[in-house]
Amino acid sequence: MKTIDNYSFAGKKALIRVDFNVPLDAGFQVSDDTRIRSAIPTIKKVLKDGGAVILMSHLGRPKGGPEDKFSLRHILTHLSALLGLPVKFSANCIGPDAEKAAADLKAGEVLLLENLRFHKQEEAGDEEFAGQLAKLGDFYVNDAFGTAHRAHASTTIIARFFPEKKCFGYLMSNELSSINTVMNHSEKPFTAILGGAKVSDKILILRQLLDKANNIIIGGGMAFTFVRAQGGNIGKSLVETDRLDTALKILEEAKSKGVNLYLPIDAVAADAFSNTAPTQTCSIRTIPEGWMGLDIGPESEKLFSEVILASRTLLWNGPMGVFEMSHFEQGTKSIAQALVKATKNGAYSLVGGGDSVAAINKYNLADQVSYVSTGGGALLEYMESGSLPGVTAILN
Repeated sequence: MKTIDNYSFAGKKALIRVDFNVPLDAGFQVSDDTRIRSAIPTIKKVLKDGGAVILMSHLGRPKGGPEDKFSLRHILTHLSALLGLPVKFSANCIGPDAEKAAADLKAGEVLLLENLRFHKQEEAGDEEFAGQLAKLGDFYVNDAFGTAHRAHASTTIIARFFPEKKCFGYLMSNELSSINTVMNHSEKPFTAILGGAKVSDKILILRQLLDKANNIIIGGGMAFTFVRAQGGNIGKSLVETDRLDTALKILEEAKSKGVNLYLPIDAVAADAFSNTAPTQTCSIRTIPEGWMGLDIGPESEKLFSEVILASRTLLWNGPMGVFEMSHFEQGTKSIAQALVKATKNGAYSLVGGGDSVAAINKYNLADQVSYVSTGGGALLEYMESGSLPGVTAILN
């Protein structure tokens, strides 16, 4: 793997694609700087070598050109504070102003370019636009795992302009290493915990895991499609009626391959999708009419935790219930706590996917698992296909 440690950046201007697509509050202050912090080690490596850094990123989904609320200048003060030095800013990412700012940059300095997505050519993967970006530096570093599944100009096409001078930053290399550990070098037993709303979102990863995992735990809304497919009564719980046959096929495939597929035993149900609705705990196969399952119940928590604690490799993608509501968060919290306990006992644990990451952060447990991925869609796509456009562009 071509990582940043394989190169010296003395006298070089490193063009680094980062993922600074961070949430901003009403006053345009950074409300969660996880993604910015994740890029700091890569930036500091270049600076320590005696190089200069030019940062490229997108922010939000601007439509049809520049919009102030999506300007990366809003993160400038925060980024400068994290780096401990004043970061320069270019009000455009291409053109004469950007080229002058890059040309004037000295060793030890950092330049942040304006939002790449202010130009529609970025998402279109336009080669001319990628070439204009490439002019700004003499070495390309991709450290934006969260966008590595997009064949955009700054994540994929630009690498063509640096045939011998391109590599992964620390974040990218750590992400790829952690996924490789889980999917290709897992210590057994390997348990995958999948949650979230829909079976359709997880079919490809489920099929991959059937060839790699010893145990698959299914929770969240997607569990009800499996229960319904087996003839259970799920009230008005979330279900994909067009995926009932798919669910049965997955169950059959798991059995034929000797994979233990665990579904919830019980559920915490409510008569409305509300944190103040009346609740009851019941068998997941006999949820009353008019009621919906919004979390796994205590018996399911116990079963799932036992499986997790007996595992040596763990992958968690997706919550067990509507954890954003306090009355339906216990199932998700119990999974997070079991993962932490298993990790302390020597298991390798990877948490990935937006909601799982939000949950592990909500319970302040992120530093007690082996690795927390910054990429949701990118993580799943890499596990499903074994490759991503942004990864292939560096390796080729």
